[in-house]
Amino acid sequence: MDDTGADGTGADGAGRDETVLTDDGVRLWATRTGGGPGEPVILCHGGPGLWDTLDEPAALLPGTPAYRWDQRGCGRSQRSGPYSTDRSIADLEAVRRHFGPERVTLLGHSWGARLALEYALAHSARVGGLIYVSGTGIDDDSTWHPAYKEAFHRRLGERPGRRKRWEELRERGDGRTDAEDREYAVLQWSVDFTDRDRAQAHAEAMASPWFGVNYACNATIGAELKRPSATHGLRERCAALRVPVLIVDGEGDIRPRWSVDSLERALPDVTRTTLAGAGHLPWTEDPEGFRAAVGAFLEGVRHRRGSR
Repeated sequence: MDDTGADGTGADGAGRDETVLTDDGVRLWATRTGGGPGEPVILCHGGPGLWDTLDEPAALLPGTPAYRWDQRGCGRSQRSGPYSTDRSIADLEAVRRHFGPERVTLLGHSWGARLALEYALAHSARVGGLIYVSGTGIDDDSTWHPAYKEAFHRRLGERPGRRKRWEELRERGDGRTDAEDREYAVLQWSVDFTDRDRAQAHAEAMASPWFGVNYACNATIGAELKRPSATHGLRERCAALRVPVLIVDGEGDIRPRWSVDSLERALPDVTRTTLAGAGHLPWTEDPEGFRAAVGAFLEGVRHRRGSR
């Protein structure tokens, strides 16, 4: 007997695993959860080179079908390139086509926020709204990365033992075991939370389950984003975007929030919310604030859709 509901979830509300086939034959892991009258949301995780860790924000979306996926070469998806922003946009389009909705709202986190923005610029007719969470804006990385690096080392240094261990593991590079690679990631991710007493536990949760970082993906797309061509004309393209955008920041994110100011100024239809007491994963440290901001935005998107 099939216990899968009409919205693609099981009887217990859990999502089911699905396989998305890209236009070049790569298999991507995906899942769907939730349901209701809201415009469907596709969530794009951070990285590059990581996997979907957005089950918590997906659960906070009110009355909305939510689609999550592991990007190419990452997590449960096929370990296969090539890796680029354009390829990631095409893969996101494959996810949309697989699940079927003609229009979706995108929720992107960190690197996923940039990916979601790039998709909206390329396929604006297919996007009802964009939720841009903890991104780093549209200016060259050199404008904000030194401040981020300084803040990273300062926060990690609050616990000298953890900083020393992180430095030891970093020096080992490719010689780290899988267990050491996970430990290294947890130490690094722990700086992304403002509650320093719970930061390590939050980072451990991010790394569970552990699929291993795809460093080739991270390096390749990271290098692409650092090229001058990555930001050339981006401000003008954003100014022409006729899609409502919600920018969500955690006040305690060590990536400087002023890095997003130029994006906010460029967008013609934008709302910005800053959650006090939250870091790079604002839904973890202020779930109710995140739910309220995103819920109000999605309700606005639904009303716009209904008025057309």
